[in-house]
Amino acid sequence: MRLLLVEDDVMLGKPTVEGLKLAGYAVDWFQNAEDAALALTSVSYDLILLDINLPGQSGLEWLKQLRGDQNLLPVLLLTAHDALKFKLEGFNVGADDYVVKPFDLDELVARAGALIRRAKGRGSPEIVCGDVVFNTQTRQVQKNETPVLLSGKELAILEILMNNKGRTISKQQIEDQIYDWNSIGIESNTVEVHISSIRRKLGKDLVKTMRGVGYMIAA
Repeated sequence: MRLLLVEDDVMLGKPTVEGLKLAGYAVDWFQNAEDAALALTSVSYDLILLDINLPGQSGLEWLKQLRGDQNLLPVLLLTAHDALKFKLEGFNVGADDYVVKPFDLDELVARAGALIRRAKGRGSPEIVCGDVVFNTQTRQVQKNETPVLLSGKELAILEILMNNKGRTISKQQIEDQIYDWNSIGIESNTVEVHISSIRRKLGKDLVKTMRGVGYMIAA
């Protein structure tokens, strides 16, 4: 899953990016709406995390513009205001949810997961494939009811494949979702290495290689 963070506070933005990446998300971070809007023209995101008080165009002004352009991406507002009028203003221009600064990263991850899940039409946070259960809200994986520890990138790849059970996902599609623009030094076999680790931890038959096409988890 790839997220767009629009936050001008460096002291808040940096740990937010780090926390979201640990949870398995790829994150592109911009400090104003103008740069974020440009990113939207070339990248497919799953969620926007949007600060209200931005330099130049405000977060609420940009959100109103997005909704006017029929952009339906889920938007989670980051606001320093807990007053009801600010919440209502955000919802009225098209926000899906909000968190009040300073926020707990675990809460942010949970709310982000819930919004993405609803956007994809899933009622439950759990995705089940045989004896493997992935809770997209807690970011925890179990096999035969036993917790299994996966790295952030492994979680990201597993989520992509489990969300697309029965469909073949190409290596390029996976890379587009698990790496942000700041990712450097990506080896050509990185995805293969992560897939191999997922198989070792969750079973060699879970992820099938569709030679020359990509990877798939059977429905």
